[in-house]
Amino acid sequence: MTNWKIEPSFKYDLCCFLNILTADPYYKEHYPNEPNPYENKLPAEVQNAVTSLHKKLKIDNEIIISAWLCLYFSAIEGEELGDLIDAVNDPSELKTNFLKTPYYDEEKWGIFISVREELLLIFQYLKDNGFKEYWTENIKPKIVKRIETEKQGLDKYDVIAQNENMLGFKLPSGTITVYILYYNRPHGIKITGMRFLTSMHWPFEITIRTSAHEMMHPPYDHKNDAELRGVIESFSRDEFVMDRVNNHNKSLGYNSLEGLFEEDCVQSLDQLIGENLSVAIDARKRWKDSDEGIHVLAIALYQIMKEENYNSKGEVFRDFVIRINKEGRFVPGKIREYYDKFYK
Repeated sequence: MTNWKIEPSFKYDLCCFLNILTADPYYKEHYPNEPNPYENKLPAEVQNAVTSLHKKLKIDNEIIISAWLCLYFSAIEGEELGDLIDAVNDPSELKTNFLKTPYYDEEKWGIFISVREELLLIFQYLKDNGFKEYWTENIKPKIVKRIETEKQGLDKYDVIAQNENMLGFKLPSGTITVYILYYNRPHGIKITGMRFLTSMHWPFEITIRTSAHEMMHPPYDHKNDAELRGVIESFSRDEFVMDRVNNHNKSLGYNSLEGLFEEDCVQSLDQLIGENLSVAIDARKRWKDSDEGIHVLAIALYQIMKEENYNSKGEVFRDFVIRINKEGRFVPGKIREYYDKFYK
């Protein structure tokens, strides 16, 4: 059975709080009445650092600040602002650890290095001006209370067994660690290892669905699999798919074909798990309502999976994708056909 660990985390809530600090309108929609204890109080130097961080990450590179920083800082053990300041001052340990994960990318590492000055100014200001104390007094008690409720009944959901059946291979651990946060809405966030971040504001079923989803990222070895990369890249010729990639709110993420393809693979798999565990949203409603309807590849994969009773033969998921592509069922030009059939 899956072993569940549920904890609060100051470090990850801090990274997510930066969305509030930037005053990004997208996050104001999700936190319309949330007090920002530093609103109109930041010194000019710190405000400039916040503005620059937002520009370099979100505007220039279409990066979700909270999710990206949580992922990077999950490569070190420390939980305090001092630990983050040390890691930014000397990122050698962070880089060594991050290199061991599937998420390291040389270009993205360069972006991280480019915002070190901004992060140092912001983190030092929050350290000197009581953010840990504010979080401990005002936020942590709400999370701890929610965790006590959330723990009830989790043990009956064997998510890892479901994940391994869908992926066709064993996961590295039988333990899932869930960090319950306050500031991460609307993002469920995968970090390194068998760990993910969810919100105290979301119902119990979302924790199960999110765990089923996040533990399967990444579902294949994109970097070292040229045949699979060829399949993914072929969908750049599919106008219906690329319209979704190019024309949606960039705050949602999935801003490249590679990113949307991986996400939709995992969404098709987690939909089946949710149905198996009786916690699923209706598939048609889910993909019509979520993320501006961009997950059209998931709709195609889900229908193919249902048609052939996936994964009754224990096929590795990567091999399944290659097979249905070679069979002409999952190829550029057919995704609109699956979409229309789904909503007919």
